[in-house]
Amino acid sequence: MFDCVVGITKNTGFLYANEGIRCNGIAPGGVETNIGSSMKNIDEFGARRQQLTGALMPRMDKSEEIANVALFLASDESSFVNGTVITADGGWASSF
Repeated sequence: MFDCVVGITKNTGFLYANEGIRCNGIAPGGVETNIGSSMKNIDEFGARRQQLTGALMPRMDKSEEIANVALFLASDESSFVNGTVITADGGWASSF
């Protein structure tokens, strides 16, 4: 799925660049939320599997950090950034 989103982002950025339209994406890592408080009947096997990969993450992102990336992409400072996906995961994807 991720590769598909990257491809669509690149293609759209290229196709509409001459129209002054930019298309970029953000690939966040795990983000601190309160989603767990609403979860019921959690599958124990799935929870154990998630803990294995979650333990590899340097740390969880804060929603404000992802918002700052979005603000950058919406600002004039990123006027020459087009057709790319910015990974904002604290270096987690670099470990693969």
